[in-house]
Amino acid sequence: MKIVVDTNIVFSAILNTRSKIGQLLINGSKYFEFYTVGLLHDEIIAHKDKILNSTKYSQDQFNEIFEIFANRIVFVDDILLNDNDLIEAVELVSDVDPDDALFVALTNHLMANLWTGDKRLMIGLKKKGFSRILTTDEIYEIFLDKQLDNR
Repeated sequence: MKIVVDTNIVFSAILNTRSKIGQLLINGSKYFEFYTVGLLHDEIIAHKDKILNSTKYSQDQFNEIFEIFANRIVFVDDILLNDNDLIEAVELVSDVDPDDALFVALTNHLMANLWTGDKRLMIGLKKKGFSRILTTDEIYEIFLDKQLDNR
């Protein structure tokens, strides 16, 4: 299953590696293909000081943790997204959060599901008929089912 992860998911995982989100990104890569846009890397680095202050990680710890998550996610350069996917995504998020357009465009491009913790985004997209959205709890349930199937 292809899943596009947005910035708030990776941000949450870095803040608490032992959280459900952190563990899904680390252990879920056995069952899920995680994707994101290249911009996510820049966004995380832009908030690095905030993360360091919140977590008390050292620079090395931050780099190591970010690398662990980054290695489980395929970063797709937004230049690879076609105009139709971008236009549709901008229309879907323009009145919710235009910053999420690339994540929605990638979701469309890959025919994937979007994993976000942004409730406002989820509600806004669903109102417009975009239903390929998964919550952390939904992904966790799928993960547990796959774990049980592999026993």
